[in-house]
Amino acid sequence: MEDENKAVLDKNPDSETVGADKGSLELTTQGSVLLASKEEKKELPEIKVVKKKKETLMTRVVSESPNPAVVGDLVEGPVIAIDKSRVYIDLHPFGTGIIYGREFLNAKDILRKVNLGDTISAKVVDEESKDGYVELSLKEARQALIWSEAEAAILNKTIFELPVKDANKGGLIFEWQGIQGFLPASQLKSEHYPRVEDGDKDRILGELKRLIGEVLTVSIIAATPKEGKLIFSEKYPQQKEKDKLVEKYTVGDVLECEVTGVVEFGVFVKLEDDLEGLVHISEIDWGLVENPKDFVEVDEKIKVKVIDVKDGKISLSMKALKENPWESAAHEYKRGSHVTGVVIKYNKHGALASIEEGVSGLIHISEFSDEQKLRETLELGKAYPFTITLFEPKEQRMTLTFGEKDLPEVEPSTTEDGESDAKTTKEDRDETKSEEDG
Repeated sequence: MEDENKAVLDKNPDSETVGADKGSLELTTQGSVLLASKEEKKELPEIKVVKKKKETLMTRVVSESPNPAVVGDLVEGPVIAIDKSRVYIDLHPFGTGIIYGREFLNAKDILRKVNLGDTISAKVVDEESKDGYVELSLKEARQALIWSEAEAAILNKTIFELPVKDANKGGLIFEWQGIQGFLPASQLKSEHYPRVEDGDKDRILGELKRLIGEVLTVSIIAATPKEGKLIFSEKYPQQKEKDKLVEKYTVGDVLECEVTGVVEFGVFVKLEDDLEGLVHISEIDWGLVENPKDFVEVDEKIKVKVIDVKDGKISLSMKALKENPWESAAHEYKRGSHVTGVVIKYNKHGALASIEEGVSGLIHISEFSDEQKLRETLELGKAYPFTITLFEPKEQRMTLTFGEKDLPEVEPSTTEDGESDAKTTKEDRDETKSEEDG
């Protein structure tokens, strides 16, 4: 048997023997399989055999080695040498990193405290300097780490206690981790918001400057490293708690509250601790309201009605607790009625005249040659005769014409003049509301 096997191997010098008992399988370099046995030996059909490549130590080291550091990467390693203007860092297995030149000067205050063996994190700014070192920046690495911390703070809703460094007309300026951040006035809690009656920017700035030096509880709500922008909010840390408080209120609730602030656009009232509501100037009274201070004072107790709860805000009304004068007026007036009205206001569309408390209409400027003629004819505070040309009490909309006139018996909505007057009145009311909101 051994002689027969030897004979087979002699015929196939490049073959490899597998097995050794009753027969032997031989793998040839051509891929043939030969069988040698005591009875016979014959060639089997060709079978394709893929031989696994043996892994060497070198291939394993290469496959497991990390990729070389490139510009922008953050790397870390121990300090292995320090001289007057250079610090060397071991970046095994890539070689040696160096902080020198401008990068050394930018971080010299930190590097003065560095000792041999200390581990330093730095950012790669050049993969290979002229001397063969990996050039590093400690300052850029620190900046990158800080921005990463800022993004983590946003995700984790981290709260910080920071002093106000400065103020401008838009808000407050803070400093966090060496980076200047901004807190817009709109992100201040109600007790810190600058409530200036006439919205004067210089007075707003004065109110904001009073907060310089105070420590506020804030959180980061936006971070843009490329633009160097860091935005804070004083509201965000308490937003969830505030939302829970707001959920307790529903439209129609009648509340007794304390006035905490009076501004040109309305009245702030305290609903409970850490929760305020706004009575917009348009919701103070059915009549014309030019100055909310004519109706309420700070610390005064007033009753209000909840008219809207939306986006964590509660809108309130004082006039909703009073009788709507337009409802009673609906039974007394109609288009063509002759009335007496007192001129109470001028605007870009003409003059407003009140025919009774809370019910007023517009005399359009087109009835006069110009604005000066209108003001000469209709003086503020004086009463004049008018005729109602459009009356829609449900919409609280009315237009007037100067003098007593007989109007044709037609529906206002079907006449060109009626449509024009209605549109003008709505524009006027929108314009007035817009001015009040501003």
